[in-house]
Order: sequence, then structure tokens, then C-alpha cells
Amino acid sequence: MPGARRYVEASAAVAALDPVLAELHRLHGPMRVGPPAVGRDRFESLAHSITHQQLAGAAARTIWSRVRTSVPGPFTPEAVLAVDEDALRAAGLSGAKTAALRDLAAHVADGRVRLDRMGRRTDDQVVAELIRVRGIGPWTAEMFLMFTLHRLDVWPVGDLGVRNGWARAHGQLKPPSPDELRVLGERFRPYRSVVAWYCWAAVDSP
Repeated sequence: MPGARRYVEASAAVAALDPVLAELHRLHGPMRVGPPAVGRDRFESLAHSITHQQLAGAAARTIWSRVRTSVPGPFTPEAVLAVDEDALRAAGLSGAKTAALRDLAAHVADGRVRLDRMGRRTDDQVVAELIRVRGIGPWTAEMFLMFTLHRLDVWPVGDLGVRNGWARAHGQLKPPSPDELRVLGERFRPYRSVVAWYCWAAVDSP
């Protein structure tokens, strides 16, 4: 299934399994993502995710814009390592995120993390390699799988937005725990990324 057709067919498949997801499919259409990232863009995508951790959208976008401006030219690992830490902190990054961004740059620059080979690795292998980097946990690795590598069966059970969206869509007062959500997602294999996207959409719906 080339390109967007993968998401059209996957979205229709999960809608056929659950009336709640069918309604979200009717309201929001099929799952939509940007083009897959390759080469240097994969590094920038991960740096973007680190910046956005635990921040509201507008604040995260502002800080990311400043970080991106603080790195002159192409956003490469070498360029990030050449920027003074104080400049990254002045852009709005915390000390922990500054350290995480520089550690990611060091891992990619010296080959300990091979972003160019991620597309040929399994989801579990990608997560295992990325979490070696300081400040990258399972959530950041899962977002990389979903939105950078375009993997269709990622189920981020620790994401509060997914848990809240599931509860809201299904009329539940309390969001499921990560363990409960893990079980609930089983019947949607191999398209759990799509279900997560609809959960986010449910949170954003009026």
C-alpha cells in the first residue's frame, strides 16, 4: 500500500471493528501524517520530540523555533555539538533537555545510533536503540516510530492523551490504566497507531 493509501485502508479497518472508532472515522476521516523522514531529517525529528516533551503545544513550538534558529545551517549532529550549551539554554531548553539533545547528537555523530538503518529494524529494535540516549524514553521512541518511520502498529499506552481520548470516546469517567489499555488495544492489531491517532482526535474534539 503506497503512501496515504496505507492510512486510508488501515483507518477503514479499525472503524469496521468498533462503532466508536467508526464515528471518529466519520468525523475526522482517515489518519493523516506528514511524509516519512529520511537521512538528516530523522535526527531533526528526534530533536523536535525531545524539545516537545512535557510541554504544551504553543510553548513547545516557540522553544523549538528558537532552538532551530540557534543552530546555523543544516540541523546536523555536528552542528548541534558545535553550538554552545548556553545558547541552547537561552533558547528555552532545560538543562536536562540540553543534555539530552547533545547526547543524541553525540550518539548519531559517532555511530552508536544509526538513524539511517532504522527503517530496516523492527519496532522493538528501534526502541531498544533509541532509549540508550539520555532523555529518550519509550514515549519519544514510539512517536519516532509513528510519525517519522510511519509504523502502523504502535500502541503508546503510557501516553495520557491516548488514555484520556479512549475514555472520552467511549464515555468512560476514568481513563484506563496503561495495562488496561494494552489489553484493549489487542484486537486492533496491526493498526494500533491509527487507534492512538483517533484517541488524540477525540481529546481535541469539542
